[in-house]
Amino acid sequence: MLTWIDVIKFANNGSPAPDRRVEKTEDEWRAILTPEQFQIARLKGTERAGTGAFCERHEPGLYGCVCCGTPLFDSRVKFESGTGWPSFGQPVKENAIGYIKDTSYGMTRVEVVCNTCDAHQGHVFPDGPEPSGLRYCINSASMQLLEDVKPEVTAVIGGGCFWCTEAVFQRIKGVSHVESGYSGGAIKNPTYREICSGTSGHAEVIKITYDPEVLSYADLLRIFFSTHDPTTLNRQAYDQGTQYRSVIFFQDEKEQQIAQEVIEEMADYFDDKIVTEVSPLGAYYVAGEDHQNFYNEHRNQGYCTAIIDPKIQKLRAMFSSRLKAE
Repeated sequence: MLTWIDVIKFANNGSPAPDRRVEKTEDEWRAILTPEQFQIARLKGTERAGTGAFCERHEPGLYGCVCCGTPLFDSRVKFESGTGWPSFGQPVKENAIGYIKDTSYGMTRVEVVCNTCDAHQGHVFPDGPEPSGLRYCINSASMQLLEDVKPEVTAVIGGGCFWCTEAVFQRIKGVSHVESGYSGGAIKNPTYREICSGTSGHAEVIKITYDPEVLSYADLLRIFFSTHDPTTLNRQAYDQGTQYRSVIFFQDEKEQQIAQEVIEEMADYFDDKIVTEVSPLGAYYVAGEDHQNFYNEHRNQGYCTAIIDPKIQKLRAMFSSRLKAE
């Protein structure tokens, strides 16, 4: 999850690398855009407050760049800011947006553009709601609703060391990406040393990107409960501390309800009481590169052979029909 610190770093040091680039001449852009879209997206204009087509729209979907169609914002993080422009708390991906320091009109702001084609979108400010604290203030004319593109669905869970849970869910059909990170703590941008001390309040978690038409949230949680011990408080095997707690961070009321229902369902399979924490998702921080894809790259390492290998064997025995082809 991006925060204002990340925005400032990008504005000062350069935006993250985009997945692709789209470049056209000014005449080519004029040919495919309306005069208003061209004025705002290509010439950095601003529509009048309260006049944009997307100011009052909140239906599910992705908002993409009006010029190149790149997905930029998810309607689920759209909120009413009272400013007269569509406002969002996060982009759909860290590298979807480019950041430019803007010193026009006698003030310093951060302009946001489509990172694929440099189309002006608006500005970002540090006065948005938690957990990010960001407000991406966007012109409606710079966007289009991508009705044929399904939003990515994510889930954030923790079941001990994130190397273990990452390895499990990387092998499940319907999962397109698994990322190790931290959430649930009180300090911003924690270091791994702070996490390991157990004093930051964060849990080691994974963020799973998946297709709900292939893998439902309930089934995802059933796999989660079956591949770790949800009855041990702040401990998994030899890993002890609050950073190793069993936790589900829900993103809306529906996820919270499903989590509670699955816990009740799974309770019959355990001799002891399930102590898994169910809490709203707050700030999420991605772990360092040395913690990503750990099991796949270090299978002969002692922790992997002693702790993770048995989890993978159990996964194969219990959920063979759910596994991707090796």
